[in-house]
Amino acid sequence: MKFKIILSVFIFGFCSMLAYSQSGHSCSRVKSQGHADMRSDRLSDHYIDLTNKYNVHFYKLDLNIERTSIYVDGAVQMHVEVLSPILDTLLFELWDDLWIDDILLNGTTAIPFSREESAVIVPVDYVMGDHFFIEVIYEGLPPSGGGPLGNGGMNNDSSPSWGNQATWSLSEPFAAYEWFPCKQSLTDKIDSVYTFVTTDENNMAGSNGLLTDVVDVGATKKRYEWKTNYPIDYYLISIAVAEYVEYTVYAEPDGADPIMIQNFIYNNPACLPTFMDDINETVDYMELFSELYGLYPFANEKYGHCMAPLSGGMEHQTMTTQGYFNPLLTAHELGHQWFGDNVTCASWSDIWLNEGFASYSEELMYTEYYPGDEVSSMSGRHDNVMEENGGSVWVEDSLNVGRIFSGRLTYNKGAAIVHTLRFLIDNDEHFFEILQTYQTTYGGSTAQAADLKAIAESISGKDFTAFFNEWYYGEGFPEYRVEYTVFEGELIVLLEQDVSMEGVTPFFTNDLELRVQDEDGDYTIFRLTDIDGEISYHSFPFESEVDDMEIDPANWIINEYGGIVENNNIVSLVENNAVIEIYPNPTTDQLTIKNTVENGAYIVYDAIGRNVMTGELTSSQQIDVTALSPGQYVLRINGGQTAFTKN
Repeated sequence: MKFKIILSVFIFGFCSMLAYSQSGHSCSRVKSQGHADMRSDRLSDHYIDLTNKYNVHFYKLDLNIERTSIYVDGAVQMHVEVLSPILDTLLFELWDDLWIDDILLNGTTAIPFSREESAVIVPVDYVMGDHFFIEVIYEGLPPSGGGPLGNGGMNNDSSPSWGNQATWSLSEPFAAYEWFPCKQSLTDKIDSVYTFVTTDENNMAGSNGLLTDVVDVGATKKRYEWKTNYPIDYYLISIAVAEYVEYTVYAEPDGADPIMIQNFIYNNPACLPTFMDDINETVDYMELFSELYGLYPFANEKYGHCMAPLSGGMEHQTMTTQGYFNPLLTAHELGHQWFGDNVTCASWSDIWLNEGFASYSEELMYTEYYPGDEVSSMSGRHDNVMEENGGSVWVEDSLNVGRIFSGRLTYNKGAAIVHTLRFLIDNDEHFFEILQTYQTTYGGSTAQAADLKAIAESISGKDFTAFFNEWYYGEGFPEYRVEYTVFEGELIVLLEQDVSMEGVTPFFTNDLELRVQDEDGDYTIFRLTDIDGEISYHSFPFESEVDDMEIDPANWIINEYGGIVENNNIVSLVENNAVIEIYPNPTTDQLTIKNTVENGAYIVYDAIGRNVMTGELTSSQQIDVTALSPGQYVLRINGGQTAFTKN
């Protein structure tokens, strides 16, 4: 899902998404408790347990919908398989105010039912492995508004730009039950869905899968019959109805048959000409992502767009609902077909797997087709993340819709840490192999962040525990400061980091790049590794003087700039091939000495040569200089010396 309010980070400066939560409902999940498959923001735990006793493997929606109203009536079949030893209660959800005329068992027998708010309770008598279906005949008005940007499960509005009126669904994350009877479980993907929509003959109706038929119904109606045979999550089932014209183009990924991109565009003479070039670019993005992520996962059906008056887009499987067209929005929603639709997050806590990678798809599109723009784009994401200090990419409160779809954390920090992960993998062949393996392993199913981590570690041979603890579950970001000197053919670097959320993430261990320009104007990239604390020491062969230096020149890491200082006092002694490192310098209390000989005797002299402190130290020991007056001092160890400043 991507809304204009999120896109504005690149154009107008970021404005946070509106916070939203269902009143009276909250549920926190901390990292140690794992990932809950939160099925509903309205059902009790007991009712959620009842839905665990069966799987849905097929829906048939046969509904009457017009472009002028959100009123819905018709029938929905729900075909289920029993998972528990005994199933005596079938529980599903439907909006409280939608009137149920009848519930039929296996298409023939009317059966009793009861309702408790959104829960519909049907007594049945089945055992494990049984298959049966119910047909719910219902009608009424879904709720108006209430979703993350004021939308509900079913919506109606007129486009302010084009004047066309449309009715469309938007079920993510918990609103599918507002317009059709369903089980809202991320981990229970439906094997196939038929969506039949009867509407006025002047309308067209778009949905998932292939349009298999358009049937005349009476004198003035048509029924659009859509069928998808790919696994699909409940919130990705969609309907859009308006006066449309169809515009179809084809992508031709390498080694694959052409893929239809079927677009339902407002029937306005100016609309299609306005967006045609942007729509055509979908072909390029489809071919690019098929190369990077693996072939478009629904290639045997189609991809496409249905226009609706929303300020962004929603990645409905095989047919995104989109308010307008531009490269960012189109690439984002197309990227979701891999990340979100083919592989869906198993918990809303892991929404990063959907939105972070769809947002990073924008960066990959920029790199390929608008080179240079991805640099400012990622910089803008970093700036937005650093507008505040706290919050993890992992969603602790998985029932808070505003937090699930936080532009700062889920989208921008989410995309930024995908970029960081790519940097740490340090091998693009491995990076994209990881993404493709993730698709082939979990395609048609759901996954958690731990699943992606396991694949990344297996293919790269690296351990990403620290990365996930610091950047995914952790909070905040570092501010980097560099002190350096050139000493006997080596560039010696002292890296210090302050962090914005010290109580949560005390320091970040990720690698960091420095770009160094020498006195001849040539640049060298040095990679700082083995960062294991707030202060770390690094050295590199370097036979020149430093003319300029830049921290993280490629924006791999969310970080603030703390300064770069040449400090010739960092190292003044080489003894037994061990370089003495002292920090911080200047200091207010402690002076840390690393990499010196064990049991080295030290003497501290003041500016006029007086011995003001003596002692013995071992490797990595600290000297407490709190008692010294502010000023310049010389530290001598076993005949060598270095200067430091006491503030």
